[in-house]
Amino acid sequence: MIIALTIFVLAYVGIITEKINRALVACGGGLLMLLSGITTTNSAFTNHVDWNTIALLFSMMILVSITSQNGIFEYIAIKLAQQVHGKPLPLLAVIGTLTALGSALLDNVTTVLLLVPVTLTLTRILKVTSLPFLVVVILSSNIGGTATLIGDPPNIMIGQAVDHLDFNDFLYNLAPIVVIIYGITIAGLVFFYRKSLTVNDRHREALLLLNAEDYLRRGPLLYKSLIVLLMTIAGFLLHPILHTELTNIAMAGAVLLLLLTQNEHKIEEVFESIEWVTLFFFIGLFILIGGLEEVGIIDEIARGILLYTDGDMPKTSLVILWGAGFLSAFLDNIPFVAAMIPVITEFSGYGMTNLDPLWWSLALGSCLGGNGTLIGASANVVVAGLALKEKQEVRFIEFMKIGIPIVCLSLIISTIYIYFRYLLPYY
Repeated sequence: MIIALTIFVLAYVGIITEKINRALVACGGGLLMLLSGITTTNSAFTNHVDWNTIALLFSMMILVSITSQNGIFEYIAIKLAQQVHGKPLPLLAVIGTLTALGSALLDNVTTVLLLVPVTLTLTRILKVTSLPFLVVVILSSNIGGTATLIGDPPNIMIGQAVDHLDFNDFLYNLAPIVVIIYGITIAGLVFFYRKSLTVNDRHREALLLLNAEDYLRRGPLLYKSLIVLLMTIAGFLLHPILHTELTNIAMAGAVLLLLLTQNEHKIEEVFESIEWVTLFFFIGLFILIGGLEEVGIIDEIARGILLYTDGDMPKTSLVILWGAGFLSAFLDNIPFVAAMIPVITEFSGYGMTNLDPLWWSLALGSCLGGNGTLIGASANVVVAGLALKEKQEVRFIEFMKIGIPIVCLSLIISTIYIYFRYLLPYY
């Protein structure tokens, strides 16, 4: 247990300081877990690495890479910026709202893969810093993804584990508070960046004079990629009806698009454009967290939270909310939720007949807590990886200075919501 914790802390310090590439640090830490015997190669790659997440990311990267060759993202970016007359603060709010809605209807990883290229194109045209826009994309993706069953991986896991909770249950119970949290968050971010985000009138006028059609390369490739991308998105929306995993839908879309465009794009060139650094960071991180799971650290944390509350529903619910919120900020929220699900399920044996308040607390805490740091949620890592490729680095500490206060505010609002909607009858 001491060895595993030491390896994890050293790796985490390496990721925070950013002296070495974060993917190399994560993979190095994962390798140390294997070499020290904390976990085995077989266990690491079969039990701990979430290949569904890796395959989903890989597939969406292929779809976005091929689609972006047609200038469609530049077209959307220019049209979007022209609608708000190139003003950075309204544009910040528009991008945040699009991200939140997309994350709720699709999933947050897919949404940021689609919107980050648009965001970076906009900032290049307007000659403004991309950091505030990337921060808004990350925060909005996690908040918006909290609203639905398919929006964020923790919700998907809870929905799969609890038979009586369906898509509409998540929407009915989580969407109202998500709307409130998002509205307060985006207003606060616009106020926070009001002085640092300014655009030269010359750059604004140049943007308004641009013809978005000039950036759009019409042809068979454009129509093929858009049709397959829309089919994939439709598949996500119809996921409850199709009864197949989101990863399968994404992989089907990627393979179909590769087959349809093999004459226009060599597959080798498409694979070269994949964000391999991001994918390997995830693999290393999963093995690192898996090492903590192997020695029982995460499970003990989860059990300790529940034992501390002594079976009291209101106390248990709020401890899970805040515990999940802060632990999900510093650990990846996926393995933490995986450890918590069976423990909450066991609480039915302590006389708790209605566990729904605990599930909503876990969903809100783990999803919203992902905004705390750059490794708190999958979408955060993806945005940081895409930005780094374009030499627009999102630094760990800089993001945490904004992310942690947002998490605290989100959890305070969630506490009030859970108390009055679910816990008041217990007093």
